[in-house]
Amino acid sequence: MEPSNTITKTDEGILNALLEDPRLSYREIAKKAGVSVVTAMNRAKKLEKEGIIKGYTTKLDYERIGYEFHVMIDMRVSKGRFNEVESKIAKSPNVVACYDVTGDFDAAIIARFRNRRGLDEFLKRIQKLDFVERTNTKLILSTVKEKEMGV
Repeated sequence: MEPSNTITKTDEGILNALLEDPRLSYREIAKKAGVSVVTAMNRAKKLEKEGIIKGYTTKLDYERIGYEFHVMIDMRVSKGRFNEVESKIAKSPNVVACYDVTGDFDAAIIARFRNRRGLDEFLKRIQKLDFVERTNTKLILSTVKEKEMGV
């Protein structure tokens, strides 16, 4: 189904409630959005069908499960080869996000590693890929804000 690209105030209320806690029941969503349970359920299902809601997720504390190294890697790729390189990198289980960006680099990668050795092996592996011209790695020391944007 093609999205309408127009969301109502009711939709905004439902989306913000789900961003706050994706485990909420329709009753709780309805209360937060100020609508009936039936309206909350129907609107949420419509938003799912339109692809506005793409899924429900769990947020993890990666440091508590042993992923101490959180990095941002900028990468320069030979012209016309970005998709080829990106698909190889995105397959890594350590890669959280891979972005096509403007500026001095062509891609920005967010990744997590248990230790320095894992990070080192990953960097050496991607630097060997054909068409990767240069990388610049930044260790993320702390997260000030990491949250989905409300509507």
